[in-house]
Amino acid sequence: MKKDDCIFCKLANGDIPTNTIYEDDDFRVILDAAPAAKGHSLILPKNHADNLFELDDTTAAKVLSLARTVAEKMKSTLGCDGVNLVQNNGASAGQTVFHFHVHIIPRFTGDGVGLTWKQLSPTAEEQAALTEKLHI
Repeated sequence: MKKDDCIFCKLANGDIPTNTIYEDDDFRVILDAAPAAKGHSLILPKNHADNLFELDDTTAAKVLSLARTVAEKMKSTLGCDGVNLVQNNGASAGQTVFHFHVHIIPRFTGDGVGLTWKQLSPTAEEQAALTEKLHI
C-alpha cells in the first residue's frame, strides 16, 4: 500500500524518476541524491511502513538479503573496503523521511565518512540489570 503524501513511496513506485540500480516486486534500490560516499544507495520497500516497527515480517525478512546483494555488487564494482548499513527509526535516531529505508554506504579507507557515537562506560552491575530488563 502506498501513502499518497510520501516522497519515498513515489520514488519506490516509479512516480518520480530515480537512478535505480535494482528493482523487483517489493523493492526499488536507488542511488541516494545526497550521498555520503560514491555509490551510497537506499533500499526502498514499495509498500509504505513508517519505520521498522510497522514493517511487515515478510518485507523485513527480505531486506537484509537484498542489502547483502547490493553490498556485494558495491565491493566488486567500486572496490570499497567495507560497507555501512544504516537504518534509523524515529526522529531522535536521525530518521528524517518516515518511510522505512536502509542506507547502504560503501566505505573506503580514509574516506572521512563519519558514523560514530560517544561510548558509555557502564558498570558490570548496570549491565547485569539492563540484561535482566531486556532479556527476551
